Amino acid sequence: MESEENLLNVFLLLLIGSHFTVVGPSAPEEGWQVYSSAQDSEGRCVCTVVAPQQTVCSRDARTKQLRQLLEKVQNMSQSIKVLDQRTQRDLQFLEKMEVQLKGLENKFKQVEDGHESNIARQYKSIKAKMEELRPLILVLEAYKEDALLVRQFKEEVANVTELLGSLQEQLGGLDYQELHSRVMDLEDRLRACMQRLACGKLTGISEPITIKTSGSRFGSWMTDPLAPAGDTRVWYMDGYHNNRFVREYQSMSDFMTTDNFTSHRLPHPWSGTGQVVYNGSIYFNKFQSHTIIKFDFSTSLISRSRQLDFAGYNNMYHYSWGGHSDIDLMVDEGGLWAVYATNQNAGNIVLSQLNPNTLQIIRSWITNHPKRSAGEAFMICGTLYVTNGYSGGTKVYYAYSTNSSTYEYIDIPLTNKYSHLSMLDYNPRDRALYAWNNGHQVLYNVTLYHIIQ
Repeated sequence: MESEENLLNVFLLLLIGSHFTVVGPSAPEEGWQVYSSAQDSEGRCVCTVVAPQQTVCSRDARTKQLRQLLEKVQNMSQSIKVLDQRTQRDLQFLEKMEVQLKGLENKFKQVEDGHESNIARQYKSIKAKMEELRPLILVLEAYKEDALLVRQFKEEVANVTELLGSLQEQLGGLDYQELHSRVMDLEDRLRACMQRLACGKLTGISEPITIKTSGSRFGSWMTDPLAPAGDTRVWYMDGYHNNRFVREYQSMSDFMTTDNFTSHRLPHPWSGTGQVVYNGSIYFNKFQSHTIIKFDFSTSLISRSRQLDFAGYNNMYHYSWGGHSDIDLMVDEGGLWAVYATNQNAGNIVLSQLNPNTLQIIRSWITNHPKRSAGEAFMICGTLYVTNGYSGGTKVYYAYSTNSSTYEYIDIPLTNKYSHLSMLDYNPRDRALYAWNNGHQVLYNVTLYHIIQ
């Protein structure tokens, strides 16, 4: 029963999108069929498209072009639903902050207007909290505009769909080229909007969901953020040294409920828990070296290896929990990254973006954060987030942005349910944190806010 409950929680956490329900006209004309339909969470029709059956005018070139446009609009409608869900979810978070702000403003005004000593004593703390939250007002206003933009996209798709339906009835009554241009323009703007909304600043981390309890105290597990649709394999690596076997589970459900797996033997043992599976290959730090290896699962061969020059290894610059965690590989929306430390940077964290094909360093950033003081770290949207420890009360407290080459201290609680984190990585496809917590495999959802520039 507990496994079924956990499985349901995982699907709710990882499944982004919505279900499409086939509906149609009460009495469709003969020779016509429902092509696609979507409904939002409240049952309102978002996009309904009817199209002639493939046997009707199947040789007509214009009909084929029209069918291609219909497919594009259908895809855009699905993408817009994902955008709408993301913006509405994050907007709820910001609206709660707005309520807090208004409440604080009222208290603040009471303190300013009153002279009672017991109220006056609260003045400093209220003022400090108010100053901390005041910048969120601008964020809230900007985010409301973003949500409005997504709704406008939904309306445009509905309008284009209606025109496509009219075009099918008339087959020539409307200017096909003009309609084609409108669809292409909408698709381009939607793609640009989605790219901006894909990234954001971390504002919150959910309570953990325990997926499984297995293995030793230390290890790593992950899914491939670039896996093709339908590929939901889970990769599992127990321990932090002297092991070279990677387990492959066919799905998250299999990982949670069965012991059926395929075992892959790596040509070298790995070091630490900073491995990552990316686009069909596993990237790992070869034990007792500063060599990065790219191993292709489809060929079972090393496709590339390269030394990470000057990087400390063999417990020289590990995370505070130890475990040969000198070199931590990770991925985000921008690609493949390596987090490590060097003598040249006095043991402080160096962050390098790597070419996933050649493993060459594209660019590096020098930070002022001591590697050994970090509990764990992960990348989201080009920003490195660092925790203050690995056991007991844990929070994300340091953020370094590669976009601006600046850092800031933050305060985002991270529930450390089993009191010992030895792996914490972000998956941009799931928008979730994967963690290995004292022999438990755990997932956290994350809340990001994003402002469309």
